[in-house]
Amino acid sequence: MSPCSQFRNPARQRGAIGLMAVLTLGMALVFLLVVVDSGRLYLEKRSLQRVADMAALEAATRNGDCAVGATATAYATASANRNDFSLPDSSRSLAVACGTLSLDANNLRVFTADPSSSEAIRVSASHSVLQSIAGGIGALFGGASAGATFNLTATAVAALPPPLASLTLRTTVLSVDSSKSDTLNALFGGLLGGHLNLSVAGWEGLLNSHISLLGYLDRLKVDLGVNAAGYSQVLGTSVAVSQLIQTAVNVLDPNGTLGATATIVGLQALKVAAGSTTVVLGNLLHVENGSNLSALATNVSVFDLIEGIVQLANKENGLVATLPIDLAGLAHITARVQVLEPPQLSAIGNPKKAALNPLGPDRIYVRTAQVRTLLSIDLPALDAIAALVNAVTDLAGPLTNTLNALLNLDLVEVLDSLTCALGVPCQTPDVIVLPGPIRLDVALDVASASSYVTAYSCVNNTNKTLTTRTRTSLVDLKIGRIDAASMFGSNTAPPTVTVQPLKVIDIGIKTCRRLLFLPITCDPRVPGVGGGINIVADTSVAANANMAHVYSAPPASSLPEISQPPFYYSFTTSSIVSNLLNTPLNIHVDMYGPSGSLVNGLGTILSSVATLLVSAIDSVLNPLLDSLINTLLLSLGIDLNKVDVGANLSCHSGRATLVI
Repeated sequence: MSPCSQFRNPARQRGAIGLMAVLTLGMALVFLLVVVDSGRLYLEKRSLQRVADMAALEAATRNGDCAVGATATAYATASANRNDFSLPDSSRSLAVACGTLSLDANNLRVFTADPSSSEAIRVSASHSVLQSIAGGIGALFGGASAGATFNLTATAVAALPPPLASLTLRTTVLSVDSSKSDTLNALFGGLLGGHLNLSVAGWEGLLNSHISLLGYLDRLKVDLGVNAAGYSQVLGTSVAVSQLIQTAVNVLDPNGTLGATATIVGLQALKVAAGSTTVVLGNLLHVENGSNLSALATNVSVFDLIEGIVQLANKENGLVATLPIDLAGLAHITARVQVLEPPQLSAIGNPKKAALNPLGPDRIYVRTAQVRTLLSIDLPALDAIAALVNAVTDLAGPLTNTLNALLNLDLVEVLDSLTCALGVPCQTPDVIVLPGPIRLDVALDVASASSYVTAYSCVNNTNKTLTTRTRTSLVDLKIGRIDAASMFGSNTAPPTVTVQPLKVIDIGIKTCRRLLFLPITCDPRVPGVGGGINIVADTSVAANANMAHVYSAPPASSLPEISQPPFYYSFTTSSIVSNLLNTPLNIHVDMYGPSGSLVNGLGTILSSVATLLVSAIDSVLNPLLDSLINTLLLSLGIDLNKVDVGANLSCHSGRATLVI
């Protein structure tokens, strides 16, 4: 055999396969140890993270804090113990911190420790575990000793949803009779630009039915085919008024089985009258962007909602509602109404943000409508005031000397004087009260009443407060002669009201003759030669500004949760209606001479007539204004004496969640 052939014998290679097997088995064992060890650490880490998550959630859910009592630490520790993370233990630790959340430059949440705030709670759980077999193998190569431990840490940050507050306005119309029904039909129909004929039962049905704003917005999203999350898009979309009313029908009658009820019949009639006007619902209902409203179900009266939509529509279409009002024995009135600013019926948002800038973009703010009303009044009642007629008749004599001086005329006091009896033409004063046709115009501008959130506190759900500031209406009243065509403008720029004085006494002259016992003959009367008396009123009745009020709980009924009916508080004034109705209306009496200039010399002579005149007009205007306030304004949800503001506050509008 060749010496080289012995190395090519198969028997010489049997040991190589065994060596490869040993090496492969060793590597498999190492990998197995790594997998087992890493899996054990993974499970330890996962268990530790679960402990931290549950501890943070419990501390946040139970409104834990890091101030007095350190309840957040107590709640987190109790949760850890229940989840087999026993404390105290030298190998385990649990660190609890309270603080706030903010967004960094990358829009990622960042926790900032602040012991005085419990907006968010961070829990860090640590557990020292053995490095096991993998650690022993590492020690063979100069690593840590086999008994070394490895510290695992898990961190969780939990927070309850932010607080939610809601302010809501409600109407002052609590019941509807036949007279109010007619007024509401004419008023709402005129504001919409259509014809309306709802029964008393129909209006009462709207007053007594309630609707969830959240349910209404959800249904409106479906009706409009809006798929975006939240409500910003649906609130910012221009929608036909008829569609908004139809959505209310869909919410109240989802199965279409209540079509014969008075409420649904009334809504369908309003829908027909609405025409093609479009509005942006966000001008009526304000929901703060980003609000978590999944649990929100604020309820409002259907009448309030429809009333707000009608006024919003009138602001957009710029129409003037015209309706007659008859007061038997007093006057015939033509009333014209236009909405200058629509109401803000309901506002929902985070009171923490609102309190930082109460009138800023995150405000929680509601207001009534701002309206302009013109009453054109025919006054037959003044013609029959005997005291006024007699006073003016007696006025001719005392005026003679003054008018002689003013006009350089030879006036006589009575027609049967010697001069006139001889057939010589003589001139005599001729004073007429309210030269007809008499019409008195009353313009009333009512500014919005408003309320907004300025502060809040949330110790817990049974100890919380919401602070608001409320301003009631400001009223501008003008009396005289007013051109209706120039008073009402477009939907963007209402003009300034200009009032012209109303002539109530005209001092003219008649030239008469009388020969002995023959009848007296007079030439046609020459009006205005001696001047006269005009009246005008232009006054404002200020409201109580910035009335602060604190809604508080306990008792819990005075500040309900966001999903419960609001608690209403009436902010009242002490002077507006009383100043308008129970005191003279500040009617200003101006006396003019022949040249048209003011004449002070007539003041003493005409004072008795002026007093009677003002008293007579007051006696007529007071019930007219009372009718205006109790019919038109209340039908528009405006009460000059008060504003009803409902409040809700949920310290946390839902369950706690992990945020980091």
